[in-house]
Amino acid sequence: MLLEVRDVHKSYSSPGKTVQALDGVSISLAAGDFTAVQGPSGSGKSTLLLISGGLLAADRGEVQVADQAPYRLASDARARFRAQHIGFVFQQFHLVPYLSVLDNVMAATIPTGLNGAAARAKELLAQFGLEHRLHHVPGQLSVGERQRTALARAVLNRPQLILADEPTGNLDRDSAETVLSYLGTFAEEGGAVLLVTHDDSAAARAKSIVHMVDGKIVDVSGGSGDS
Repeated sequence: MLLEVRDVHKSYSSPGKTVQALDGVSISLAAGDFTAVQGPSGSGKSTLLLISGGLLAADRGEVQVADQAPYRLASDARARFRAQHIGFVFQQFHLVPYLSVLDNVMAATIPTGLNGAAARAKELLAQFGLEHRLHHVPGQLSVGERQRTALARAVLNRPQLILADEPTGNLDRDSAETVLSYLGTFAEEGGAVLLVTHDDSAAARAKSIVHMVDGKIVDVSGGSGDS
């Protein structure tokens, strides 16, 4: 399995209140899987994604990525592990505003180093139609161009797993299609994708759809799997 989450629990506490974000959630993805997660706001979707990616420790339960337990690693080793095995794509892009498009993509190599990184970054940016934007900063890009830059950064290190949190939420139809098509192809070529989305049409592109309510998985249905 590329991702295995077993009986994970996570709560958040504030004065006078405790919110159970995840309540015994289990999910697994093998090579070739494209799984979407849907549910109302506050159902635990993003918490599941963060815990799956080694960014947020669970209160209880086990997480394995590529047959390793990231939370058993020291923080610096865990950062390297994430960079090597997991690509993250978020709705808000998280690009560095003062770096060029090329340097934003290359930033993915900071934890690990990557031979031929510049050539691969340029190849990916050309694939996403950004070869004319290499030396622009994010503020000079359209919303769709920013997300394509973030996607190129996410896959620069050839990860096995992509975790995407509402990656099409701010995009027009054409830009959303570019992102979803790439995610489908990534899975078809042996990767695994976990996609959190409110968009039914985006979720339908997945092979399976996990439905969450109040921190629990309540149903799993099939998507079309069309890329």
